[in-house]
Amino acid sequence: MIGLGTVINMGLIIGGSIIGLTCGRFMKDNLKQTLMVVCGIIVLLLGMSGAMQFMLVIVNGSLQTTGPLLMIISMVVGAVIGEIIDLDRWITVFGDWVKDKTGNTGDPKFTQAFITASLTFTVGAMGVLGSIQDGLTGDYQTLLFKGILDGVIVMVMTSSMGKGALFSFIPVGITQWLITALAHVAAPLMTQQAIDNLSYVGSILIFCVGINIIWPNKIRLANLLPAIFIAMGLTFLI
Repeated sequence: MIGLGTVINMGLIIGGSIIGLTCGRFMKDNLKQTLMVVCGIIVLLLGMSGAMQFMLVIVNGSLQTTGPLLMIISMVVGAVIGEIIDLDRWITVFGDWVKDKTGNTGDPKFTQAFITASLTFTVGAMGVLGSIQDGLTGDYQTLLFKGILDGVIVMVMTSSMGKGALFSFIPVGITQWLITALAHVAAPLMTQQAIDNLSYVGSILIFCVGINIIWPNKIRLANLLPAIFIAMGLTFLI
């Protein structure tokens, strides 16, 4: 069944969130604060390991860096485009709309938790690649593995940040279903190099998510999202 992978991914996010919220009711505030820092560290390490995988290579027995030009161009141009469009404001507006429609207007942490979780689960390459595989062949194994990871991470997020993280299943569902529906169009563009570039820059953005979890609102992360598409576009130019 095409699209089943995204359904499973969304279900695992919801399931993990319910467990996190249930456990969070019995936690003291200092434990929630510590878990939030732990969650930030986990996301930082996930982003760092993903970026290092593509940034560092061994050449003739020595460690060297690769792809700095791609990273610099993608991040700088992406940031300029993002600031012009002001994606951060639009995502915040959407988060506030979700908060109002779900009856959570009294939760001051809702929108930030929603944005943080949504960006964590949508900027990686697994969602894109898994959605294309699901759309072309019905193979949902990649999205199943992604869903398990998302479920574990969102469990920690909801226990410390609140129910806003639960509703990250909405943008995950929208983006992955859209990619699944357009799989036949997107597949020819997703060469191995394009996937690597997406993973490289996407991992840097995931690292930035970790920074925002530990030190809230330090980076307008949504305004950096165009960097992913710039990185993929540069595949065919550099």
